[in-house]
Amino acid sequence: MKDVPDFDPDAIVARALDRLRAVGDLDQADCARLRPVAIASDFAIATLVRQPALLARLLADDGDAALPVPGLVADNRDQWPSLLRRYRTAESTRLVWRDVHGMDDVDATLAGSTALAETCLRLALEALEQEFGARHGFVRRADGSAQRLVAFGLGKLGGGELNFSSDVDLVYGYEQPVDPQRETSDGARPLAAENYFSRLGQQLAKLLDEVTGDGFCHRVDLRLRPYGNAGRIAWSFPAMEQYFQREGRDWERYAWQKARPVAGDLQAGEHFLETLRPFVYRRYLDYGALDGLRAMKAAIAAEVARKELADDIKRGPGGIREVEFLAQALQLIRGGREPGLRQRALQPALAALVEAHQIEPGAGTALAEAYRFLRRLENRLQMLRDEQTHALPVDPIDRARIAQGLGYREWSQLLDALERRREVISEEFHALLAPRERQQAPGALADYWLALPDGGNAAALADAGFDEVDEADGLLRDFVRRPGVCGLSDSTRARLDRVLPAFLQGVARSRQPLLALRRLLALLHNILRRSAYLALLDEQPVALARLVEVISQSAMLAERLTVHPLLLDELLDSRVTGPLPGRDELIAACVGVAGAGDDTAGDDVEAVLNALNEVRQALSFRIAMAHRDARQPAVDTARQLTWLADGVIQRVLTLAEREIRTVHGRLSGARFAVLGYGSLGGGELGFGSDLDLVFLYDSGDDPGDEVGGDSVLSDGVRPLDASRWFARLAQKIVALLGAPSTAGRLYDVDVRLRPDGAKGLLVSTLASFADYQRSRAWSWEHQALVRARPVAGDPGLGAEFEAIRSEILARTRDPQQLRADVAGMRLRMRAELDRSDAAVFDLKQGEGGLVDLEFLLQALVLDHADAAPELLLSRDTPGLIEAMQAAGVFDPDTHERLQAAHATLLSRGLDCTLDRRARRVGRDEAVQQARADIRAAVLAHGLDFSTG
Repeated sequence: MKDVPDFDPDAIVARALDRLRAVGDLDQADCARLRPVAIASDFAIATLVRQPALLARLLADDGDAALPVPGLVADNRDQWPSLLRRYRTAESTRLVWRDVHGMDDVDATLAGSTALAETCLRLALEALEQEFGARHGFVRRADGSAQRLVAFGLGKLGGGELNFSSDVDLVYGYEQPVDPQRETSDGARPLAAENYFSRLGQQLAKLLDEVTGDGFCHRVDLRLRPYGNAGRIAWSFPAMEQYFQREGRDWERYAWQKARPVAGDLQAGEHFLETLRPFVYRRYLDYGALDGLRAMKAAIAAEVARKELADDIKRGPGGIREVEFLAQALQLIRGGREPGLRQRALQPALAALVEAHQIEPGAGTALAEAYRFLRRLENRLQMLRDEQTHALPVDPIDRARIAQGLGYREWSQLLDALERRREVISEEFHALLAPRERQQAPGALADYWLALPDGGNAAALADAGFDEVDEADGLLRDFVRRPGVCGLSDSTRARLDRVLPAFLQGVARSRQPLLALRRLLALLHNILRRSAYLALLDEQPVALARLVEVISQSAMLAERLTVHPLLLDELLDSRVTGPLPGRDELIAACVGVAGAGDDTAGDDVEAVLNALNEVRQALSFRIAMAHRDARQPAVDTARQLTWLADGVIQRVLTLAEREIRTVHGRLSGARFAVLGYGSLGGGELGFGSDLDLVFLYDSGDDPGDEVGGDSVLSDGVRPLDASRWFARLAQKIVALLGAPSTAGRLYDVDVRLRPDGAKGLLVSTLASFADYQRSRAWSWEHQALVRARPVAGDPGLGAEFEAIRSEILARTRDPQQLRADVAGMRLRMRAELDRSDAAVFDLKQGEGGLVDLEFLLQALVLDHADAAPELLLSRDTPGLIEAMQAAGVFDPDTHERLQAAHATLLSRGLDCTLDRRARRVGRDEAVQQARADIRAAVLAHGLDFSTG
């Protein structure tokens, strides 16, 4: 090579071939196949010299098939170490062969190394278990079955990415014996369970790790167990779980993130890892994980400096460990909320992080390519002599061999390619740890805060922009004296000290600094016990800034954040400022909670309600942020809130049905539907709206029977007739929607719009509902039917409701009587509900408000649907206005004015609810114009909703 004048690859190959000819015949083609092996690996050549049959096999089949595994039985006990070592070296040589000939990419080589280690572990453990059983018996469960050791693979073994000559990180565990009479093994020389499994684990490590005349099989590292070298060799699962709950450290979360049972009782091992998941992945955004990463990074940097490891491609700057830590940290931060991020292997983790918008696609691609480059180079360094090394070679000949083996003419070219990859990794890694450094707290405010409660000059608040300085100063001093603040740990208090001054600066710039400060302190008081939330705000200035905006501008969102701090996660979710999910996505997010739609699923009701409420809170928060930021029209916001409610109702229906069926069985052939009325039916829900629901069923028995076919009974242990079964179902739906949970309540429900109102049955048969609408319903009930629609339940029953609705609404009516009925009802409502006065206007109930517009549209549907059935298709106000123009009921000018009026009043109403204000506003020009346009349309169509 150019930069190694003395490098003679032909000489290296010739020496290798001379050794191989001594054990087998080689033709010219054989020599050509062996050339890249000789350049890349002295270890492989030495193995082929010792195992001529392997040489013949590789030349014959090019290493296509894995080698047969050795049999470890009692009769060949003294040969176990040799059999394992010869198998490991032979299979490793096959991996070298496939790698240097381009038959395997680096991913396949890593997978092959992993599979080889697992095979050796399995063979050795199974043989030792039989030996232990003969000598000591077995530790048994209460049912008499034998317990097995579980060997957990951590690090790259757990991730399925073991390098060529790596050690294997193992932790031994076992199930706790449950029978007090069986706490020891049952053989001739019994051992207590802990001693039994500890000795078994020690023998396993020795069988694999001990250096013999055949070398070693796998180096075993047991130092990652609880308490390291000072801890017991094997731990019962309950003892391990207790250790991690009480004493688990940050680095152990990173280590166990990749953990995987690799030998022994794999099923028991996976079950234990599931119980350990809350230790590894917290259910909230866990930016506290970065503190652990910083500590590990500092320790590694010190080690690199102390041992001069700058050329170490694993531990050095921009090395393998940095890209692993980067991915793991982002996984730990969000993995508790996003199961898709819980990947053991690095490359799937990077892909999942890109999919979750936590890494930019370009950066994800660059990191994955850099990682594969480093891992391939690492393997070649280790393949050279089967050494566990990560350091670039010093010897010029070794450098030349590595470079040529990887396709580079010169070592300097390889080094340039390496440095480019390390720069990519370093840049991304340091960006992850940098946010706190960008957060600059204003000096005067920081000095003031740190001097509280007894010191501190309140003039700093005035200089920052607070008007009511004494009140703000008093609030802050009281806050600092609270027991929750005084009892903070040093690390949490340090976070608070960094965050609070930045908060004060942001709050001081808001429209009402004192009000915003009150909201802020209420929120902080609620999250002090959850240091991860302070960590989020400390690590992410963007989240802190958005939080100040939100609490300053919206009382409702401030309240929700205070009561449900999990919503702080949304401040950093890229989706909170991106496009909102559509109808199908919103419904699917709710329906998919905790195994929706699976009648056999053993859903825990409280867990489902909590999870469903968290989904609803997060999505409604995202919708609210879009409205607050004016990123979408108010009509879209109302529609999205409606779709979200649809999804919640559908999920609650499946949950309620399962509950009723568990107790009372099923009703064969029966059907059920949930109807949405009012704002839910019309697709115009607001923040905090209740749900107007009506329930229908069809028992499949007597369609004319009011009670719905009492002869039909459910098939459960406590059977019910159809009327009572469906009444219980409807009651359960209402109860679940309104049930308090740790995540809040889903919705308040109003069922008074059912036939006969509060005096009627909670649930009606389709036949009785139709009869009521045809013969006894009031005009206002037919008005309500204009906005009604099926939202959940049997589609066929929903379609039959639609047919009845169309029939009722399309009747021919006396226009004069209709207008008198509609106006009379509207005036009675206004007398009871209008809260307008000389200064403010009631957006919903005031004259010229939203309800006036709804009544106008409903009256026109009832008047014109017989001649224009297309008016029956829309339920929402904008859709009805559009339909009225298409049918010729509205002229283009009226259509345009009413759409604008509706948008104005709806937007103002949503603004009010976001700020927890009554839906009453000042009579500004836009509001007055909207009122005037609605009143003009009402009067133009023969209605009068004025009070005089």
